[in-house]
Amino acid sequence: MTAALRPEDVPSDPDRIENLCVEKGMRMTDQRRVIARVLSVAHDHPDVEEVYRRASDVDSKISIATVYRTVRLFEEAGILERHDFRDGRSRYEQVTEDHHDHLIDLQSGAVIEFHNDEIERLQQIIARELGFELVDHRLELYGVPLNRGRKPDSKGNKA
Repeated sequence: MTAALRPEDVPSDPDRIENLCVEKGMRMTDQRRVIARVLSVAHDHPDVEEVYRRASDVDSKISIATVYRTVRLFEEAGILERHDFRDGRSRYEQVTEDHHDHLIDLQSGAVIEFHNDEIERLQQIIARELGFELVDHRLELYGVPLNRGRKPDSKGNKA
């Protein structure tokens, strides 16, 4: 069964990224804290420009260069994951222990996170058949809505 992950299903801890940074021994400036908080509460996959817009709403002194450097630092530390959803910009999400895949709506740019046990099972089978042990993967599906104006419910069914 395919289950779309809703933003309200994902716990939001506004201090999560800052706490991870501290655990990793990173120096946390006030501006890094603002950027960490913006990313911690994001339920979408913002690009750097969007992170900058949200962070500058909190602290107008934050520069786009600071956001770029901080996002890269968080990515290098394994706190953020970078995605290229074929829209010409890198988008980011927090690294979590819960695996999920992505369906990208090519018309709106919306990113739908989902989990499907059958896809996970098939990937294991394919890797074994080809003589590999699967240790990681990333699945991105790209599509356009079948029925405009009708959105899938939380189970992925058209309403």
